[in-house]
Amino acid sequence: MPFFAKGKIGGYSTINARVETVETSASYRGPWKRAQRCIIPALGFYEWQVDAAGARQPYYIHVRDQAIFGFAGLWDRSVSDDGIAVESCTIITLPANDFMARIHNVKSRMPAILQRSERETWLSGDTPAAKALLRPYPDALMAAHAVSKRVNTPRNNDAGLLAPLPGAVLDADL
Repeated sequence: MPFFAKGKIGGYSTINARVETVETSASYRGPWKRAQRCIIPALGFYEWQVDAAGARQPYYIHVRDQAIFGFAGLWDRSVSDDGIAVESCTIITLPANDFMARIHNVKSRMPAILQRSERETWLSGDTPAAKALLRPYPDALMAAHAVSKRVNTPRNNDAGLLAPLPGAVLDADL
């Protein structure tokens, strides 16, 4: 939620900030200039692949070199007219690597994932050094598998959502 939203959810989604416009978009340019960078921890994430018939198959994606990894993000603080502060964040996205383009095959995008060695630079480095980290994660370090379409419903929240469907593993080596 950008600072100018005055604590109110706007009419458009700000969950993702495109790397191409992070420096110019009204929602993100302020946090970018103020170096309000953050790391959003994750074990993995879901993306949907669309087949020729238009059916959407969810995949669980993770990285092989970090059990817990971090998305490059920006944070901001918005204060409502009654003084209530809302702090929020956004994940920076970028054009997909070849591995992710096979899964997220309609928009061909992916979150900016940081290497472990890049975390400090992302949080504390100067702007050019931080911007240099916004690139696709190496294909060879990513893995994915198809999961149940139960992930499409927010009321479902159990470990079974991560279970691979039979024969539906994608690996950069395949």
